[in-house]
Amino acid sequence: MIATKQMDIRANIKKYFDMAFNGEPVIVSRKENRNVVIISEAEYNELSKAKKNAEYLAKLNKADEQIKNGQVVTKMMDELLAMEE
Repeated sequence: MIATKQMDIRANIKKYFDMAFNGEPVIVSRKENRNVVIISEAEYNELSKAKKNAEYLAKLNKADEQIKNGQVVTKMMDELLAMEE
């Protein structure tokens, strides 16, 4: 991981973008600790996918807990069909 200043990014943007594209995250330090990180699109997509998977897994775990605690409503198929009408 590389850390640099905003001024260095402006002066050498291609260099830092190439680093990020090649898998090296670039931390850009800014005033008031408002730092940003430059990463490749592929890495961003992987992080985004992992986040969505974690959110989905949390929903499944919550549903599993609700089932274990009896916090579910069970309907038979004929009851569901009657609700549709």
